[in-house]
Amino acid sequence: MSSPEPTPDDRLALFVDLTGQEVLVVGGGPVGTRRARTLLAAGAKVTVVTPRATQELHQLAQDGRLQLVQREFAPADLASMWLVHIATGDRALDAQIASMAQDAHVWAVQASDHKASRAWIPAMSSSIDGIQIAVTASGDPTRAGRLRDEIAELIVEGSLIKPRTRRSPSGGKVWLVGAGPGDPDLMAVRARRVLRSADVVLSDQLIPAAILDELAPEVEIIGVGKRPGDHAMPQEQINALMLLHAAAGKRVVRLKGGDPLVFGRGGEEALECIAAGIPVEVVPGVTSAIAVPAAAGIPVTHRGVANAFLVISGHLGWSSLQGQLGDFDPSRTVVVLMGMRVLGEIAAGMIACGYPPQTPVGVVSQGWTRAQQAVVGTLESIAAEVARLGVGSPAVIVVGEVAGLRARLGELGRASADADHPGAS
Repeated sequence: MSSPEPTPDDRLALFVDLTGQEVLVVGGGPVGTRRARTLLAAGAKVTVVTPRATQELHQLAQDGRLQLVQREFAPADLASMWLVHIATGDRALDAQIASMAQDAHVWAVQASDHKASRAWIPAMSSSIDGIQIAVTASGDPTRAGRLRDEIAELIVEGSLIKPRTRRSPSGGKVWLVGAGPGDPDLMAVRARRVLRSADVVLSDQLIPAAILDELAPEVEIIGVGKRPGDHAMPQEQINALMLLHAAAGKRVVRLKGGDPLVFGRGGEEALECIAAGIPVEVVPGVTSAIAVPAAAGIPVTHRGVANAFLVISGHLGWSSLQGQLGDFDPSRTVVVLMGMRVLGEIAAGMIACGYPPQTPVGVVSQGWTRAQQAVVGTLESIAAEVARLGVGSPAVIVVGEVAGLRARLGELGRASADADHPGAS
């Protein structure tokens, strides 16, 4: 008695190692290009046969990453192949090539007809600790992609509990992670994934509480934050803690507001890791220098108003800024971070070195949180206006004509429900 024909949902899910395997892609359009890219990432030796190829395929061939054969498919192309992905755009031709592949005992993925295909590549994504998500959705690629993204998002949010990796006996690793400008929703997906795999988190002061609340109870959280005039832990001690835990085989996340490499000493910490032989990786964050003014309707560049911007740190006062500003340029925006304590001094200094007193200035405090507050004035008036309204740190200061756009643009960013903590500056 013969077995019933399996439905797509009954078919076997199988992971394969394609490292060094000969794989053929027939078709050089967008679908074939995407699949060639996926197969290369899996370590396969890829040959693409197509009369017409995308520019990306030409570039990959020029770089020596795949072999591009520009002609029509021939049956001999299947020789020595382990897998063939068929995406010519001609449904009848795809079916004919798939039949040839089956006769030659070559696995074939038929992109134009998932119901007829004997194999298909699921929508996939991977997490940093080895978890792979693979969804077929009965061969429907659009539905599979949506489901994959939804599952991945649940993992990032912590709605699905994922197993933690064991500590490596050969040593740990350090990630320099940017938490973004203040709203947990603006933190990168990779940053959330890395954070969820951490054993130890060395956290800045201005990290939203909602981000740290998501961590498992066994994660050790060490506050090393700094506020204006109050360095809770010297940088040397932060470096020592980071290296100590990583050398013990732990996964260490150095969590910073904004971006780790924008006035965040991320470069210094990376050098410390390299010198100690500790693997280190950066996960960028959305820098508050751009994101916080944007939330308040102040773009740092705007056609016909400003075509460049300069980001400087004001924590050492006007004397440290004077040499960096140069001559007044009305087409350039100046963004000052960590400068609220000396705002009046900075404004007076800019006027003294040639900036017009009526130059617009915007100050945005606690950006991307529900406590966000913004005020626009001029170099001549901004210090008094900020004091009158009680605007405090952390804040981003924007000097230039773009600050005047707030009156027309209004608030452009809305904080999420979890954005209940002061943003990074």
